[in-house]
This record gives sequence, structure tokens and C-alpha cells, in this order.
Amino acid sequence: MTKHQYVNREISWLRFNARVLQESEDKCTPLLERLRFLGIFSNNLDEFFKVRYATVKRIVQAGKSGKSELGGERAKDLLDEITNNVIEQQEKSIAILHAVEKELEAENIFIINETEIQPQQEEFLKAYFIQNVSPVLMTIILNEHSGFPTLKDTAAYLAVRMELIDTEDGDGQVGNKVRYALIEIPKGINRFIELPKEGEKNYIILLDDLIRYSLRSIFNMFAFRNITAHMIKITRDAELDIDNDLSKSFIEKISSSVEHRKISEPVRFVYDRDIEKDTLSFLKERMRIQEDTDSVIPGGRYHNRRDYMGFPNLGRGDLHYEKIRPLPIKGLNLEGSLLEQIAQKDFLQHAPYHTFTYVIKFLREAALDPKVRSIKITVYRLADNSQVASSLINAVKNGKQVTVQIELQARFDEQANIEYAEQLQAEGVRLKFGVPGLKVHSKICVIEREEGEGVKRYGFISTGNFNESTARVYTDYTLFTAHEPILKEVSKVFDFFETTYKVRNYKHLIVSPHYTRARFEKLIRREIANAKAGKEAYIKIKMNNFTSYDMVDLLYEASSAGVKMQLIIRGICCLVPGIPGISENIEAISVVDKFLEHPRLFIFANDGDPLVFISSADWMTRNLDYRVEVGCPIYQKDIKQELIDAFEISWRDNVKARVYDAVQSNGYRQSSLPPLRSQFEMYDYYVRKLQEPREDS
Repeated sequence: MTKHQYVNREISWLRFNARVLQESEDKCTPLLERLRFLGIFSNNLDEFFKVRYATVKRIVQAGKSGKSELGGERAKDLLDEITNNVIEQQEKSIAILHAVEKELEAENIFIINETEIQPQQEEFLKAYFIQNVSPVLMTIILNEHSGFPTLKDTAAYLAVRMELIDTEDGDGQVGNKVRYALIEIPKGINRFIELPKEGEKNYIILLDDLIRYSLRSIFNMFAFRNITAHMIKITRDAELDIDNDLSKSFIEKISSSVEHRKISEPVRFVYDRDIEKDTLSFLKERMRIQEDTDSVIPGGRYHNRRDYMGFPNLGRGDLHYEKIRPLPIKGLNLEGSLLEQIAQKDFLQHAPYHTFTYVIKFLREAALDPKVRSIKITVYRLADNSQVASSLINAVKNGKQVTVQIELQARFDEQANIEYAEQLQAEGVRLKFGVPGLKVHSKICVIEREEGEGVKRYGFISTGNFNESTARVYTDYTLFTAHEPILKEVSKVFDFFETTYKVRNYKHLIVSPHYTRARFEKLIRREIANAKAGKEAYIKIKMNNFTSYDMVDLLYEASSAGVKMQLIIRGICCLVPGIPGISENIEAISVVDKFLEHPRLFIFANDGDPLVFISSADWMTRNLDYRVEVGCPIYQKDIKQELIDAFEISWRDNVKARVYDAVQSNGYRQSSLPPLRSQFEMYDYYVRKLQEPREDS
């Protein structure tokens, strides 16, 4: 294969973020939701530079080309390509923000800056600054001869330039002297300040502009002719450097690494393009910005636009997406015993269309049931005030043995998970911290309950985190089951955490790092053999990311053999569909809409008897080989059909689906069929299911 038959993963990620940016431009997206998508775009970009750009930069600094890891592209060339792409996207995002602001004005919502403050607003803003902002403002006077302060990762700063009035210079002449300062934009205060409403008009001023408005008050001890302030920010490498000190606990090592991240090497420097040249030169020199390896991005007046995800509602529900009412799962009664009902048949929860309450109810019931002996669960990301954690603590207090495998290295949630680990441990929960060298990304839970003369297992297997906050905006599948062979193998995964040197055998589950790659390769090769034999052969896949070049090559082989493939890949896709003689039997789309598409679903034709699997694993090298992941077969006929239906609904999307092509141009799917917006249709699908008569009625 040549590099033209792959898309570089970093560039593909940037194309995904361009799809997020498209949502902020799309006129059918509610106006205030368009601001939210601008915030998501900005937040995504921050994380990209912390992780992916930083990784490529380390390859360059190590003196390597990185061509094998980067799909044939030289690392240094890739850094330049990323920077150019980001500059272009930043320009577009600024233009979109200005357009949205104009449309907001038509809705009587005005975002003003410090030059547009009206006399009747001054008293309110001066009082607000004195009472709320001034006490927490961190202002640093910069001195040419003293050390430069360590800037916080992703914090926004105003770089202040003052032209001081000198009474006399060396020749007895009056002159000017430039002095610099930095003001950190406080994070503990809402970025968007609502001013008193005037009639039907709503006024918003950004905290940044209120600080600009107050510059003369802040620096009243200096005599200056002129004062300006322009925003800057840096992004630091987010890689955790875990030491090998045997005297430290794993929690201590991760805590130390998270703390060290605050002073790690910068990888991106963003500045207001209107900043004075001497100020920019001063900052780059003192911050030791490397133009050849650091991404230096000229931006707009405002940075940290991720804060737009929290733009005030202003009581304008008409400018937001209508909130859906999460539905019950047909046949699974929350008022009765979930365990008794799950003992009879499996149930599928499809968030956010179904309420996440079922997960909490399951754990609460297990915590109270006197026959339940133990609960084992994996934790990757929890909500801020997690009912999951509360339920597990409740179980311990009722004498249950609770084992929690918590992943302390969950990217950007390390500190939160450390705090939860300490809380759970203090309450008597038995904690496991995974396997050296492997992140635990699986989403599994199993309980053991005394029944009759023995023990019966109940549990759930999911594609997403057990997080009630993200369950409102992420689409994910959770299978509730009492299927003994499956749950016996779930218990084997927990046994692996205890004795990592022993490799278990699995007949049902698809488990990384030992079996996922080989099992999917076997399933694909079966489809290849069926296609060659003239039998029905197809593969349908829904994932977040597809970056494993080995798996791409295998799908190319399947395409050449005549296997028809449909891929729904939300984020990164390194495969190029439609290459004659290589991938002409592969179609691929991405759906970006109101909810974040997060499930992993795999469907294989199997000569007319489809095999269906859900999984926590994308087809990325890390998920296949370097993480603990769990995939689960779906055996129950009605749930299997439900998942096939769900895939088909997503595949038929012709409103929010973008078609993958060789350059990932993000063109919307063109169709002569009536408009179908899959996320809206998916909700209606479950409404219709509830209206159908029950099979046992």
C-alpha cells in the first residue's frame, strides 16, 4: 500500500473537527447551539495539541522521521501541515462567530465589548468588577531581568502593554518607556456577564472585555500615555511521565505526573493577531517559543472559546435544541425488580434515547438485595456527583464485597479519578488499578447473587462510560443480561486484573489485548471466504475512530474479494473508500449532530445469519493491542434486530451525514429521498416500539 491509500490520522482528526465546525455554521442548528459547537471545536483543538501534536513533536525532537507511525508522512512536514490546517480553521471559526453574533442581534441578544458600554451600564459593571473580579485577579508585572512566570496550560491571559511617561531620560528629554504585564483571566467567574436587561434587549459582555474596560483602574499606580491588552494562551504537552519509584503508590505516581503536567513543554502558542509586534517578540523570546517545532497560531481577539459551551441560556429555549424526554426500555419496569426481569431475558439500553436510570437502579438494587454477595465494575470516567459511586459505597455499607477497577490514567480525568479512588477506598471499596502498560477501557459490571444452592450472575456490558452526565449527550449501548456463559467470562476479565500473567480463554467475549485483533480478523476472513464462494457477504461497522493500518489493509483485501462494506466512523478514518481495485466495495460516512455518536457496533453477514457485536474498542492500535477492552456478542433475536435497525437508521441519514472521500472534504450526503435525520428518527423509532403490543400480551 502507498501513503495515498491511507489518510494520516492527525489530518483526519482535523477533518473531524472541521465537521464540528460545520455544525456551528449550519443554519438548521439552533442559534445558541451553534455557539456551543464553536466551544466544542475549540475544546477539541486544545486536546488535540496536548496529545497528538505533542506526540508528533516528540518524534521530531527524537530525530526520527516517524513515517512508519504516521502513514508515510514525515513528522516535520506533518507539524507544518497541522499548523497550516489549524490557522485556516481558526480563521473560519472567527468568521462564523462574527456571523452568529450578528444573527443574535436580530434576536435582541447583544454581545458588547469595552468600547460599546453605554453610560447606563457603567455603574453596574464597575460594581461587578470591584466586588467579583478585582479580588481574584492575578496580575503579574513583567521585568526584563527577572524570570518569566510559568503560564498555565489552556488558561487565557491578557498581555498588557503600557507606554509609561518618563519625566526625564538620560539627555534631559521627556520620553516613553514600554512596560509589560500579564493578567490571567479568572476561571472561577462566568466568562459571560449578563448586564441588566433593557426592554426586550439582552446584553452580554465577556469577562475579558470587562477587564480591558478596567485597565486604568488596575494599573492606576503607573503613569502611562497608552495601555492595550491582547489575549494569548499556550497549550502544554499532556503526556504523563510516570516515575519508577517503588516506594510510591500508584495513586501517588499518577498524582505526581498530573502535577508535573502543569509545567510540561509548550506545544502551541496562540495570540491575538492585532497584538503589537514588540509585545509579540518580547513574549516569544521570554517564553522560548520554538518556531520550527511549536505551533504558533495567530488568532482572534478571544481565545478559550471552549467557554462558549456554557453560554447563558437567557431563557431562550427557542434558540436551543428541544430537550428530549428519555424513554423507558420496553418491557423493563423500573418499579419492579430489575434482577428478576433480567433473569427472564436480556434488555438493551440505548442512551440518550433511553433513560440512564436503569444503570443506577441496577446498582441500587444490588446494594440493597440481601442475597447479593459481590459487585465488580470497571470505571473510566464518572460524573462530577456520581450516583454510580454513591451506589457502590451504599453496597459496601450493606456488607457487599465491592471491587472497582478504576483507570487512573483516563486522559484529562486523572485528577477526578484519583479523588474518587481515595473516596471509594476510604469507604471500604476494594480498588484495582489495572495492568502495568495497559489502560482499562472496558465497560463491564457483574454481580453475584445467592440463589437456591448456588450463585447466579447478573451484569451489564456497555460501549460507553457509566456516567450519568455524558449519558444525556452521548449515544451508547448497554446490554443488561443474566446470560451465564457471558457473565462467567466477564468474571474472567476481573480475574485477569488479579493475576495479569495468566491469559484466559474466551468463547463468547472479544477481549483486548489478547484476542480482539485476531477475532475480528477471523470474522473478516470468513466474509472474504463467503464472498469468494458466492455466498452473502457484507460487513457493517459503527465506530468512533479507525486508525489501524493493518485493519485498513484487511478491509481493502475484503473489498477486493467482493465483500460489501458500510462504515459509519464519527471521528478519525484512515481508510480511503472507493479506490478502484482496492476499496470500491467500501462506503463510509460520518454523522455529527445534536448528540455525540459514541457506540461501537459490528455486524457480519455470516451467510444470512448475521453476527452482531457491541464493544468498547475502536479499531485503533491502542485499543486492539494496548488496552483492556471487552466486546460482547448479541444472541437474543429481538436485540440483534434492534441493533441492525439502529445501524440502518444511521446509515440512511441524509441530513447530517458527511461522505468520506480521498481528501475527506466533508461533503454532505446528497439524496433524492425525503430528509432523514438519524438521531431524530432514532428517538421516533423507540417511541414506536413502546406503542407496539407486547409479545406476551
